[in-house]
Amino acid sequence: MAQYFEVHPVQPQQRLLKQAAELIHKGGVLAIPTDSSYALVCHLDDKAAVDALRRIKGVDERHLLSLLCRDLSELASYAIVDNKQYRLLKLGTPGPYAFVLEATKEVPRRVSHPSRRTIGLRVPEHPVTQALLEILGQPLLASTLIMPGEEDPLNDPQEIRARLEKLVQGIIDAGACPAQPCTVLDLCGPEPELIRQGRGSLDRLGLA
Repeated sequence: MAQYFEVHPVQPQQRLLKQAAELIHKGGVLAIPTDSSYALVCHLDDKAAVDALRRIKGVDERHLLSLLCRDLSELASYAIVDNKQYRLLKLGTPGPYAFVLEATKEVPRRVSHPSRRTIGLRVPEHPVTQALLEILGQPLLASTLIMPGEEDPLNDPQEIRARLEKLVQGIIDAGACPAQPCTVLDLCGPEPELIRQGRGSLDRLGLA
């Protein structure tokens, strides 16, 4: 049964987030709020947790996972970014965008795309997500909480609890999130390629 943490959406209780972080360190998969929908997250370096996350989502290793980072300074350790890409990243972070970039050697091969060696990177604008990342002191591996065979992400923590409490180790309830996934942009080519239009506006990035 999943541990259930009810936290304030703007000023989350540090005590509860520290307990949630302990679950992650112990190999747990958690459902947490973001600035788009809820997401499934786990420790970047825990292969068993990554495999469990993929099983819950019903996806294989070709499905792109993202790293949730506190800020752009963390991105440099995990992605190779040129000046043009960095300008776009600055426009879209923090915010509901995931950017597909070339992964560095710091990213375990099992969590990057098997043929392209890419990783999704994201700096979410949600006080609870940011506070959890601060406690952990490192990025989280994440995927939008869309269940197998469904198109819309889950955004209601009570529904998530009813459906996933036997599949995940923890749920952080900070109230309902927007019911839209993040916008995904592939920056590996000569021009940005829209992979998924979500909550993040292309206008904000000057790409509309």
